[in-house]
Formats: sequence, C-alpha cells, structure tokens
Amino acid sequence: MTNVSLENLTKFYPGETMPAVKNVSLQVESGSLTALLGPSACGKSTILKMIAGLLAPTSGNIRFDGQSILRLPPDRRDAVMVFQNHLLFPYMTAGENVGFGLKMRHRTRKEITQAVSRMLELVQLAGMEQRKPSQLSGGQQQRVALARALVLRPQILLLDEPFSNLDANLRLEMQQLLISLHQKLGTTMLFVTHDQEEAVSLSSRIALVLEGTLRQYAPAATLYDQPADREVAKFFGAKNFIPGNCTDGYFECALGCLALPEEASIAGKILTFRPENVILGTARNTENSFQATLMSKKFLGSQTRLELRKDAVTFQALLAPHIAEPLMEGSPVSVHLPRRSLWVLG
Repeated sequence: MTNVSLENLTKFYPGETMPAVKNVSLQVESGSLTALLGPSACGKSTILKMIAGLLAPTSGNIRFDGQSILRLPPDRRDAVMVFQNHLLFPYMTAGENVGFGLKMRHRTRKEITQAVSRMLELVQLAGMEQRKPSQLSGGQQQRVALARALVLRPQILLLDEPFSNLDANLRLEMQQLLISLHQKLGTTMLFVTHDQEEAVSLSSRIALVLEGTLRQYAPAATLYDQPADREVAKFFGAKNFIPGNCTDGYFECALGCLALPEEASIAGKILTFRPENVILGTARNTENSFQATLMSKKFLGSQTRLELRKDAVTFQALLAPHIAEPLMEGSPVSVHLPRRSLWVLG
C-alpha cells in the first residue's frame, strides 16, 4: 500500500492561458479508496493522468510514500490506470487480456495462468478465460479491465470514470465489486467521477475539484453538512442561503435569532441549511422554531419540494410525499431548524 502526495500540482495545456489544474495539494492515505469528484472538464482526469505519468505537470510535485516520482516513466511508477473505455484487445481472449501485463514482465506461463485464474475468480468471471471481448457484456468487459489492472498487484489503482458507460443496474453492481476488491486487496485506489452518489457510496474521502482547483477534501458527511464555501455547498445540493450576522453563538437574520452548533464559524455572513433537514410540524416552544407560509410544493417522486416564506426570505424544504401531501399552499406552517443542521459560510 502506498500513500500519494500532490504538492501544488499545476498543468497548462499548450496554447491555453488558464491552467487545467491549479496548485492542487492533496494527501491520499495508504490503502484508502478516494474519489476525485467534479463536473466535466474540471481537471480531475488531468490529475489522474499526471499521477499515472501519462501527462507531465507544468509545476508541482507528486510523491509516493514521500519519494518524488516525476522522473519515473509510467511503467516504473507501480500505478495502473483503468479508463472509461475498457480498451481490451479484441483479438485476445479474456484470459490473454488479463495476463498481458504479466507476459510483458516475462513471468512464466504457469505463473500467468495461476494469476489470471485467481484474478478472474476475484472479479466473478471464473471459467470465462477463453471468451473474446465481443462475447462479453459491457459489465463483464469492465471486470476484465479491472482484473487486467489488478493482476499486476499495483501499489496504486487509478480509475477514470470506469463505470459511466454502464446502465444503472450494472453501475451499482460494479461499485459493489470495487468495494469488495478494495476490502480484499487493500490497494490504494483513486477514482474519478462526476456522480455525487457514486463518490459518496464508494469513497472514504472525497476531493472536490471545481475549475481546476481543489475546493475541499473531506469525508462525504463533512462536505454535505460543513461545506467550505458557497460553491461547495451548491454542488452538493444546498439551496438555502440566508444573509445575516453571527453574535455570541447565534445567527441573526430574517428567520430570527438562530442558535448555531459550537463548530460553526463566528465570522460568516451567510447561513446555509439543507432542504432535507428542515422539520415541519406543530408549533414548538424550542430554539430555532418559527412560523412560515407554504408558497408552493412540487412532487419529485421520492420527495416533495416545498417553497416556504418568512417575511422577505424564501427557502426550500424536502419532505417525504406522504408527509407533505396534506399541507395546503398558502397556509401557515411551523418550521424547526435543528441547531446541528446549520452552517455558516464566510
């Protein structure tokens, strides 16, 4: 297992005036499963390719276990990459594809056969050694690509949106397989995705990249509940941003004087809270409770979105449909904002 350290990593593509990646510093712990999350063209795949050695950084450094690897060619970094398109050799069997890297390392036929058999069993393709890629489903082909990478026993596995071409059911199946492989092998894994749900379900920590910069690196719960700034909050679905001021552990705004959690900023000017954390019900004689008017509601399937107003401030709540169904537009409702659900942005 290997830890990965990125130090002020920057990449300019030829002819471009703005960097694709700008001063990214990141510590990926040994044996972790980490997500590089962000929208398309934000620089996350560029970061992965620089780690793999497929692109040279303009400036900055990359270290494995404290040692710079910038001068090492890709085949000596012990970091293997799995791409969005599986890139299997169509004229080779599944077994030959998986064993190709070992063959290039001049392993014996017996060693290759045994390693390929073990790895195909690990990715749940035992007995399919002789099938050509054209005889395999999309999910099976991606399993072969994973097996081909992992059979080399790399210190670091890099995955560039490996499941984005699969349908929803296959994607979920492959995500579960990746978690299982990580638990069994303990390989340091870093994967790129634009899918928030995938990042949250797979990784122990998420590095959010926006416009080439690392905006926050933290566990998923922290990114949702304690975002570093407004853009991070919006990326993870925050809708409510209320201006005001902090005073002695309270936030004074149009919604009232709201008690804050101890860890909240005392210097911020914007209060945020997630729509799903808004509690509606009967009037409460508790902190952070007030009356608002239900302006509108919209059924979204598994949730109903409510638009609420207090004085000049409008905010959103998300409720289970059966709870929201009896609420009438234009009627007053009691609102409670749990102290732990509030966060203040600078």
